[in-house]
Amino acid sequence: MLPRNRSGPRSRRNERVTATVLVVEDEPAILELIEVNLADAGYEVTRAASAESALEALSGTLPDLVLLDWMLPGMSGLALARQLRSAARTKELPIIMVTARTDEADKVAGLEAWVDDYVTKPFSPRELKARIKSVLRRRAPEALAEPLSAGELHLDPATHRVTAGDAPVAMGPTEFRLLRYLLARPERVHSRAQLLDQVWGNAVYIEERTVDVHIRRLRLALAPFGLDDLVETVRGSGYRLALPR
Repeated sequence: MLPRNRSGPRSRRNERVTATVLVVEDEPAILELIEVNLADAGYEVTRAASAESALEALSGTLPDLVLLDWMLPGMSGLALARQLRSAARTKELPIIMVTARTDEADKVAGLEAWVDDYVTKPFSPRELKARIKSVLRRRAPEALAEPLSAGELHLDPATHRVTAGDAPVAMGPTEFRLLRYLLARPERVHSRAQLLDQVWGNAVYIEERTVDVHIRRLRLALAPFGLDDLVETVRGSGYRLALPR
């Protein structure tokens, strides 16, 4: 796995990273084309040249999306997609399959592996970026640097600000990430284990009860504005952000 060099022209053109993308591709020319175009669009790109190195990368912090080539040395991209979907930690990870296969049967096989979209080579960079944005909007909306709201509560990832109406809401960075994740998935119940994986990341070892501490801090930050009841405890299951009725 080779992390992208974050210095240079891209960082000057795009100061705001919208999401992280793991590109699993063994052809250097195609990998370079994808990386340059995604980086210019503001994505943080990580490389993997095989399914095995992709699994190693995924053992740490999960990316927001995996762009996966079908034909890889060793384990195929299709087999990797099936493995990711069978694991609890990665079953919700957005996956786009990239391949030169155009037969309908191949597309069906890819979709049956529960990939979110299917892009055939050759493809235009514009099409690829549009498909990535579409999948992220459906599967990982908090990965896009777009404002999120629930009634009077507003969160702007671009400016890293939370407001209640027009009043600023002060909170720590962990509470901000937690609120962002919950706002992107309103009304859905999230277990403590899910929140640990998605907000803190698998590479960090902390106890599940730590989630309770930060939920309490989040509610304290929202309480002066009468919005603390938006973060609900679902007994025996976890937490959810309830939309105002």
